[in-house]
Amino acid sequence: MKKYLVLLLTLMLTGAMYSQAKKPTLMVLPSDNWCITNGYYLEFDNQGIKEVVPDYRKAFQQSSELLLAISKINGLMADKGFPLKNAESVIKNINSTSALDNLRSSKDGGSAIAESPVDQLLNQAKADIILQLTWNVNSTGPKKSLTFNLQGLDSYSNKQIATAAGTGTPTFSSEIPVLLEEAVLSFMDPFTNSLQAHFDDLFKNGREVSLRIKKWDDWEFDLESYFGADEEELGILIEDWLADNTVSGRFSTTDATESMLIFEQVRIPLYYDRNGRQVAMDTRRFARNLSSYLRKTFNINNKLTTRGLGEATLILGSK
Repeated sequence: MKKYLVLLLTLMLTGAMYSQAKKPTLMVLPSDNWCITNGYYLEFDNQGIKEVVPDYRKAFQQSSELLLAISKINGLMADKGFPLKNAESVIKNINSTSALDNLRSSKDGGSAIAESPVDQLLNQAKADIILQLTWNVNSTGPKKSLTFNLQGLDSYSNKQIATAAGTGTPTFSSEIPVLLEEAVLSFMDPFTNSLQAHFDDLFKNGREVSLRIKKWDDWEFDLESYFGADEEELGILIEDWLADNTVSGRFSTTDATESMLIFEQVRIPLYYDRNGRQVAMDTRRFARNLSSYLRKTFNINNKLTTRGLGEATLILGSK
C-alpha cells in the first residue's frame, strides 16, 4: 500500500512540475485602436480596398510612453513565470524588403501585399498568445489614473482567451508605469490563470487553425474526382487524412464544393517528434504534411501558401 501511495505522489508531483514547465510564449503589442488614435498607422490600397493597419515600427520608434507601458507589462508577466518575446526586437529584425516597407511604397502605387504587418510580425515571433494593450490617462484635478484594457488573443485562431480591464486608483503620480501597475496588479492572477488554462487546453486538445483546399482553373481534376485503389472522391480522402492526423480527429468542414474545401477548428498537435526531440508544430508544417501525402500518394502537385500563423491554403494542380 505504501509503495502505491509513493508512486501516486510521485506521478502527481511529476505532472505538476510538467504543467508548470510548459508555459505559453507571449508578446505584448499596442492595440489597433491605440495605434490609430495616436497616429501610428498606415493606409494602403489592397486590390481596390482601402485598409488601415497599425504601424508598429513607427509607434516603437516615436512613443516613449508605449515603450514604458509594454516594459511594465513584460515585467509583470515575467514575474508570473511567463516567457515573453520582445516585439520591438522582432520588428528590428524584419529586413528592408518586409511587408512594412512594401506598405509604405504601395500607399501611392496601389500595389497589393501578400500579408499584413501583424501577420509578418507573428510569423517571425512565433508567440502563442498576443497581449493587446490599450490605455488612457484620466485627470481629476492634480490626480491622475489610468484606464486599461488588456486582451489575450490566440495568435493562431485570433480568438480572445483572456481579458483584464479596469481603472486604477487616482494618484498624484503621472508616470505611465506607475499608473499602469496600479491599475493592472489586482487583475493579474485571474488573467494569467486564464492564459495558462487556455495553453493547457491547447496542449491536450491541439492548436486551432484553418485549412483551405482549392484548385487551379486549368487542372483536369477536381475534388469530386476519384483517386486511389478504392476509387474514392478526393475530398473524402482529404477528410480521412485530417481525421487521422488531427488531435482526436477534431476538425469542421464548413464548405465543400467540387473546387474548394474549407476546414475550420482544425486541431493540430502542439509538437511533433524530429530526430528524437520535440519541435513546435505550426500550420505551415501541418499543411506541408498533407501536401506531401497528396503528391506522393496520388501524384497531385500543389502549391502551399499561408496567411498569418493560423491559416494555410493548398492549391491543387501544380506549383
